[in-house]
Amino acid sequence: MKLQRFVTKHNHQFLLLNGILMVLGLSFNFWTDQRTIAVILLIAASIIGVFPIALHAFSALRYKTISIELLVTIAVIGAFVVGEFHESAIVTFLFLFGGYLEKKTLAKTRASIKTLTELAPTTATVKTAQGEKQVAVDDLAVADQVLVKPGDQIPVDGVIIQGQGYVNEAAITGESKPVFKATTTQVYSGSLLDSGMLTVRTEKVGDETTFGKIIELVEEAQDAKSPAEKFIDRFAKFYTPAVLVIALVVYLITRDLNTAITLLVLGCPGALVIGAPVSNVAGIGSSAKAGILVKGGEVTTALAHVDTVLFDKTGTLTVGKPEVVTTINLIDDAEKLKQTTAQLLAIEKTSKHPLAQAIVTDLMHKKIPNISLKDSPETVKGQGLVTDTLFVGNQRLLADHGIQLDAKEKLTVQQIQQQGLSTVLVADKQHLLLALGIGDALKPDTAAALSKLKAMGLNRLIMLTGDNAASAQAIGQQLPLSGIQAELLPEDKLAYIKAQQAEGHQVAFVGDGINDSPALAAANVGIAMGAGADAAIETADVTLMNANFMALVVAIQKSRQTHANTVQNIVIAIGTVAALLIGLLLGKIDMASGMFVHEASILVVIFNAMRLLRHSNLAKRIQTAKKIAVQR
Repeated sequence: MKLQRFVTKHNHQFLLLNGILMVLGLSFNFWTDQRTIAVILLIAASIIGVFPIALHAFSALRYKTISIELLVTIAVIGAFVVGEFHESAIVTFLFLFGGYLEKKTLAKTRASIKTLTELAPTTATVKTAQGEKQVAVDDLAVADQVLVKPGDQIPVDGVIIQGQGYVNEAAITGESKPVFKATTTQVYSGSLLDSGMLTVRTEKVGDETTFGKIIELVEEAQDAKSPAEKFIDRFAKFYTPAVLVIALVVYLITRDLNTAITLLVLGCPGALVIGAPVSNVAGIGSSAKAGILVKGGEVTTALAHVDTVLFDKTGTLTVGKPEVVTTINLIDDAEKLKQTTAQLLAIEKTSKHPLAQAIVTDLMHKKIPNISLKDSPETVKGQGLVTDTLFVGNQRLLADHGIQLDAKEKLTVQQIQQQGLSTVLVADKQHLLLALGIGDALKPDTAAALSKLKAMGLNRLIMLTGDNAASAQAIGQQLPLSGIQAELLPEDKLAYIKAQQAEGHQVAFVGDGINDSPALAAANVGIAMGAGADAAIETADVTLMNANFMALVVAIQKSRQTHANTVQNIVIAIGTVAALLIGLLLGKIDMASGMFVHEASILVVIFNAMRLLRHSNLAKRIQTAKKIAVQR
């Protein structure tokens, strides 16, 4: 083990010495009469070159794996037997040199991780009773008050308790345009404060922050294998030993050792083995730079084949910050109205649903007094909240509890719904008391992004919502959707997804990552729209940190590009091996030229995969933002 670590550490020195001796040996061979010196130099070059290769081959054999290095080692030994020392020297040099270039270029494809980790803050300024104190990020605790000055990186996830300013969240969302932040606003570790000054109350630090989880997820995703990689891994286990057996059979039939060992060199599946992983790494890294977290190559492949996209409405197609537009009061008694609204405020405060939050905001603005509830309300999924005295939710909730609306009340609800508003009904055990109409605007880029998806061939775009049909239609009419399914409970959405899959469709579901977790889990690809909520990152297969639909378009484009790139690399690899074998049969290829083409094909597939990194210029923007911060 120590020897192998030593050789690995000094691999480039073996390559350098091998190359120098090879060049000197070839020079003596072709330009002088000193043939003996030439042979000695080429033998020395071959031995030095094959040593690290053979060591790796032996190490793999200990784990019952026939590696590419074993094929090359046998080929070099064969070259020694037939006296082709120049070929053995050239083959070992090309193999070592190809491995060196592989490592260099592969390191570049993993640059997305390096870019992200370089942005991870290491220190923070904490406000204490004694004044400001500089501490390591690892020493921070929840509830610490962190001071962030202009040009500083925000070192924690937390809430602004003092100050305001513009924050560059490129490392989190992929959007380099600064976002205005003020008190009570959430901020994320790794962001850069362009201007202003903030005091942030710490909620999460280190690996628990959104930024920490992004780095962890991208690292895991780049190691997760795509279906193509899994197939190639299985294929290589049989293919490499098969090449060894075929070469042996060729020798036994032809008695031509040179042809047999050349076959070993040409049959090395190097480009095939490296082609799919390098595309996967580059594609996922490129997506990460754009604020798109993809959980592995399998997800990339699945997203590339999606033909049906289903959307949640609130917080996905819409802004997710609904407001109470109208409130219709059916209570004649002023005191009862006061009690009911106070009770409604207390009930809705227990929910994090966007409609509940809109009602809370509206009632607090009206200065409705706060009261305490005796018991926590019961949540009825997809319907609303229930207490001993009040029912707050949709018409289905009221109907299921035996509360029937009269003709006047039904007309009231219809008038609200015809305006395209979501309705929240408040009733006691006999009568409807209040009817609230809540509106939520479409996200500005939604219609344009859906049109782009249709232009990409995704014609099955369907909205699934628990909202009433009238409100759903009002939103749907503004979008190029192919279908609308309204008044669905979470289990109804789940059933709809499974029905689509049963018909043979590859389904992506786009939701907020919290309320829609069953649908996200059931879809072929679950896509969460959000700015780093824990549930969104953990539940979904893909998380769009910048919660807009253009990011969804980019995610699908990148998945298709990555899948196409993987296929291209496999074709290049197989085509190269086939061409080399044909060349060998025609007598046009020898061991050295075959190894040259073999190593060149490996570099071709790597460089082809690296094209995926050019589809996003976010890395440059992140580095520019960091340089500006440092200068300040």
